[in-house]
Amino acid sequence: MPVLLFCLLAAPQAAIGISADEGENIRVYDDAGQSVVNIVSSTVSYDFFYKPIPSTGSGSGVIVDRAGHIVTNYHVIEGARELSVTLFDGTKFSAEAVGIDPGNDLAVLKIKAPLNKLKPVSFGDSATLKVGQKALAIGNPFGLDKTLTVGIISSLGRTMRATNGRLIRDVIQTDAAINPGNSGGPLLNSEGRLIGVNTAIFSPVSGSIGIGFAIPANTVKRILPELIEKGYVRRPWLGISGQSIDERDAGLLGLDSAGILIADIYKGSPAHKAGLKGSTRNIRIGNVIIASGGDLITAVNGRTVKSMDEFNEIMDSSEAGSTITVKILRDGNVRSITVRLEEMPRD
Repeated sequence: MPVLLFCLLAAPQAAIGISADEGENIRVYDDAGQSVVNIVSSTVSYDFFYKPIPSTGSGSGVIVDRAGHIVTNYHVIEGARELSVTLFDGTKFSAEAVGIDPGNDLAVLKIKAPLNKLKPVSFGDSATLKVGQKALAIGNPFGLDKTLTVGIISSLGRTMRATNGRLIRDVIQTDAAINPGNSGGPLLNSEGRLIGVNTAIFSPVSGSIGIGFAIPANTVKRILPELIEKGYVRRPWLGISGQSIDERDAGLLGLDSAGILIADIYKGSPAHKAGLKGSTRNIRIGNVIIASGGDLITAVNGRTVKSMDEFNEIMDSSEAGSTITVKILRDGNVRSITVRLEEMPRD
């Protein structure tokens, strides 16, 4: 032991060199890391005998203003009965969800914390991103808080499906390691500005293989004020449920075109008021049941639609209160119907 102690004391200390790139990483971590929080959600499920089973989950979030608002993923807080937020210095606060948008997998929480503990992140412009740019992710993977991973922007304009089935567009792909617990944390550029909110990975092993996805910062900026003010995102509503009909199915149904076959019309909806018609019967094609007899939507505002995803994309670019022109095929005849959209009901 004395010899070992002598060796430890006598060994020369190696000089530590930090490259410019490493210094940039350290600066971003030290600065933007103060905006990142750890979120713990408490949920209750029930077993077969209706006995309550409490459980907890964790994720990340990022402070966006001095009022104590925090952006995270909707799936981080989904079903939570209690929410707890831990700041960069270890202090904890209870939180409440003030806004949710399952369609973009985003949510806004609020905490009551002293101003000196609230350091909002700086927003970047995700529309100017280039493949190959450096990307840095800060979060709490597997409960390991304040973790930094570094990579690049691998691709842009990806689409992914939210938990409610809607497509999220313009998603950022990165190879910066994102693991369970990173969800809701920031994806940053080399200036430490928020360019995305980490939301998902593609992996066959439940861990990072270098394919991660983030909701673009510009989407966050666009819907954040509405989430804070209203608690939800105001979306236009036509009031139909439909089925995508491709060319093959159209041929089997005796239709002249692919499109959206209206299965149901919600009573009192804009579609109902405009006179659109839903299906009158169901038919079986192979192992699939398809609604039949309703209007077939082939275009909206002059844009051809062949799937519900394309239809939803057009709806998302419209506004409640605006009018759209729906081109339909009914009984072999082509018609154009003008519809005034309304705000989508929340219930």
